[in-house]
Amino acid sequence: MKSILNPKFSALCPKSTTFTPFSLPSQFPTRFSFTNNPSRFPNLLRRNPPPFSSLIRSLQTDPTPPPSGEIHVIVGPMFAGKTTSLLSRIQSETASGRNVAIIKSSKDTRYGLDSIVTHDGAKLPCWALTNLSSFKLKFGVDAYEQLDVIGIDEAQFFDDLYEFCREAADHDGKTVIVAGLDGNYMRRSFGSVLDIIPLADSVTKLTARCEMCGKRAFFTLRKTQETQIELIGGVDVYMPVCRQHYVNGQVAIEAARLVLESQKTQCGSHTHT
Repeated sequence: MKSILNPKFSALCPKSTTFTPFSLPSQFPTRFSFTNNPSRFPNLLRRNPPPFSSLIRSLQTDPTPPPSGEIHVIVGPMFAGKTTSLLSRIQSETASGRNVAIIKSSKDTRYGLDSIVTHDGAKLPCWALTNLSSFKLKFGVDAYEQLDVIGIDEAQFFDDLYEFCREAADHDGKTVIVAGLDGNYMRRSFGSVLDIIPLADSVTKLTARCEMCGKRAFFTLRKTQETQIELIGGVDVYMPVCRQHYVNGQVAIEAARLVLESQKTQCGSHTHT
């Protein structure tokens, strides 16, 4: 058997020498049996962690447990009724006597900044903010403490959505109801909405009606040639579509773009001649 010691050190040691890795202090007994008498096992070699059950009991008997909040997420394409569903839930909470507040992004100025409005005209007053982290100070710390429910509309526009929802639900005991687009016009994740799914108590995926065939619409098709991700608009810019008409629509839009670019090139060449 090969020595586990350094080869040079092994060669210097006489064969009759017994190597002792450590020696116990004199006050420790020279012989002990942990099996028969565990109380005599040296403290420096004993590992006796507190049982997990005692930790659970301490949590259950904590006189001041942290408040328990909730997070509910409503997603879907445009014109699926996300804001309508949010307002319905907020009104239900209000009818139950709970204190509520609604936040929306200040980027959405289609119906003014002091209210959120559904596509069919229903509306409620709200706070228009550039970021959620400023809400507590602007609303007032004392007033915030009295809040039970916070509604967030157009949530895809808030970069600090995850941090705000986690803090409000986990530490402040608030019920947070979030409504927003889960995907952009390219069917890719939009903002931080999908990031809060692991935090959520419930997730509701709404659908619209395809404007081309009337089937269930899961996607948002942009009608225009603009390519920026954040382009706020209504029926003049977007339409809800099913999978088939999304794919067909993208092909048609790309074809139209190529035609327009070709026409611009031709006009430019005629101008220089």
